[in-house]
Amino acid sequence: QAVVDFERLGEHAAAFQGHDVGFCCLGTTRAKAGADGFVRVDRDYVAQAAELARAGGCKHFILQSSRGANAQSRFLYLRVKGEVENLVQAVGFDHCTILRPAVLLCKRQESRPVEWITQKFLGAVAWVFPTAYSVPVETVARAMVACALQPGEGKVKVLENGAIHELGKA
Repeated sequence: QAVVDFERLGEHAAAFQGHDVGFCCLGTTRAKAGADGFVRVDRDYVAQAAELARAGGCKHFILQSSRGANAQSRFLYLRVKGEVENLVQAVGFDHCTILRPAVLLCKRQESRPVEWITQKFLGAVAWVFPTAYSVPVETVARAMVACALQPGEGKVKVLENGAIHELGKA
């Protein structure tokens, strides 16, 4: 494990050397970082990490994005997620897997009351419609590992929430 300063990511190129697979789940919130900070973390840092990984020999990059990601969206969150998907694909990995989970169900250390209520509601909905609106972070992690072990055909593979659930069961 290497600890890097994302503001000086280029100085940490050695940490990205010699890896066959790269996993990226980097992200923040607009509330926590402001609009500019959100863009810097969720797009710029991710794109630069992908470039460093590719330069370091990475063949397969696995990116956690978001349901609804679209570079043309009017919503900042979805637009930035779509932009970073395009930037990562343009890096030229042999394989690029993009996971687009719905609402992530997880326990957080920080207090986010609205998110907590949403997660409780969606957790209950998941009993009836398990793959419709949410996914536990553990399921996403298992799906990412499965993608690394069996990258499949094609240069780019995009997995929506239902496919993440299926792959995460393995």
